Amino acid sequence: MEQTTKEAIVETKGGKRLKSGGRLPLVALGVILAVLLAAYTGLCAYAASRDTFQPNRRINGIDVGGLTADQAQKKLETELLAQEITLIDPDTGTQSVITVAELGYTAEDFAGDAQFWMDTDREMGFFRKGWAYIAYAAGRWPGGANWPDMDREVLRETVSRLSGELSQEPLDGAWELTDDAVLFTKARDGRSLNTDALEAALLNITKSGTYGLEDHQVDLSFTTVPAQVLSAQEVHDEIAGEMKNAGYDAATDSIIPEQLGAEFDVDAAQRALDAAEPGSTVKVGAVIEYPRVTAEQLKDVLFRDVLGTATTHVSGTAARISNVKLSASSINGTVLNCGDVFSYNETVGQRTAARGYQAAPAYVKGETVDEIGGGICQTSSTLYLACLRSNLSITERYAHRYTPSYIDWGLDATVSWGGPDYKFTNNTDYPVKIVTSYSKGYLTVKLLGTNTDGTSVKMTTDVLSRTAWETVYEEDDTLSAGTERVKVTPYGGAKVKSYRHVYDKNGQLISSAFEASSDYKVRNKVVVKGTAPVTAPTVPVSGTTTPETPAISTPPEETLPTEPASPAVEEPEVPVEEPSSIIVITPEEPAD
Repeated sequence: MEQTTKEAIVETKGGKRLKSGGRLPLVALGVILAVLLAAYTGLCAYAASRDTFQPNRRINGIDVGGLTADQAQKKLETELLAQEITLIDPDTGTQSVITVAELGYTAEDFAGDAQFWMDTDREMGFFRKGWAYIAYAAGRWPGGANWPDMDREVLRETVSRLSGELSQEPLDGAWELTDDAVLFTKARDGRSLNTDALEAALLNITKSGTYGLEDHQVDLSFTTVPAQVLSAQEVHDEIAGEMKNAGYDAATDSIIPEQLGAEFDVDAAQRALDAAEPGSTVKVGAVIEYPRVTAEQLKDVLFRDVLGTATTHVSGTAARISNVKLSASSINGTVLNCGDVFSYNETVGQRTAARGYQAAPAYVKGETVDEIGGGICQTSSTLYLACLRSNLSITERYAHRYTPSYIDWGLDATVSWGGPDYKFTNNTDYPVKIVTSYSKGYLTVKLLGTNTDGTSVKMTTDVLSRTAWETVYEEDDTLSAGTERVKVTPYGGAKVKSYRHVYDKNGQLISSAFEASSDYKVRNKVVVKGTAPVTAPTVPVSGTTTPETPAISTPPEETLPTEPASPAVEEPEVPVEEPSSIIVITPEEPAD
């Protein structure tokens, strides 16, 4: 019989008929679910039966899968403290790392963690164990984490160390000299690690749900520390100029530091600095002159040696002796540093009665008169001879008009306010001090300094010619006939040359050189003769007498020899050379 319905009739072994599209799919689905449930149940049973951690199980980021609690604990103690945290420098992109141990943790802080997590896994519901097994194995479950509080003291030490390593001190602009250049260091700003921010970030790591720290990163922050910029002009202002050796300041009794001399192209140096990278060195060619004596060298040899000395006998009136002593005290203690020029007139000052100078014999336009300050040329002459014996450079010197009596011819130096001056230069590398003293009619001038090579000087003079003086008579009708008096004392003229001989420390002659010429003028003796007629004596009145009128006489001037014997001249052992220009001056200004 023909089937009229859409459903097909299937005959079974029992004679029952079933619909072909009915319960079969549901049964199949149920079977599958039953199988899966049985499998998951079996997995749960398997997971529950394990005495090791599930595969890929992690504790604080450390993989302990397949390990027993004891094994896992040992691994935690070995690896956990070595876990690294990456620190990122945003300015340079560089990275540095610190470990969990450097955060202030120790192995004791994680003692028992493995057993804790093992127990936690076992306390899971039966059917959750299977799900956990699958999640761990697939890496879908990060595991557990247990971060106790950090040791803040250790953390601060770590942050402090990082600050020292990562911070950078500012590099100020600087300069250094070589033999032929100036080395400029271009300024570079520094930076300081923000330690408070870093400490807060590290503290927050374990409080933000972090499981493992092996991939954790912390961005660092810094504060800029400006460097001091140094321009080429500032360096030029500091080092350019004349080189100066270390000197001495008498006012403060202190050593003046040395000063080098240097010169370079400021504009070119600045352009090179501008183009250079911060912190780099720029070399700029320069002319450099280093001082020969430093303050450190000077302090042990200051005024150590007597360079030269001279002594002269002071005679004449009390006023003249007083003037010599006063002028000598004015120059006593004067210090000249290397290259300084001494001026007698500037140092002594104007000779006035208000300053204590007295009237004493002096030469004025060829005649001897009382002049305020007469006698001070003996001080300048004694100083001149001491300078010669000290081998110092004579800058300005004038001979007297007439031959002196207190010092060898050719070794004197006349001075006058507003006229001739005596000057010398300290041509040594060390300070020189003038020291004067007066004792028992003798004036002594010493020059103290530093004699580094032991040289000494001996002066000799050569009298080239002499001019004898003559006696000139003048008549005076105010004097009685037959009366005479000396109006002008005589001086013989002479031409003298002086020579400087330098010897080494062993007494061997190093050099001999012409020093100066002195042309002393002749001054004739002037005698006044009386021409007035002699009158008869008046007869005295009884009981009285009229005394005889004595001849008029004038007290003698300061006794000065007319032609003192010149010292013997030793022939130099090496040829003597004369300079192209020789000072031969006989001033008309006042001079003693």
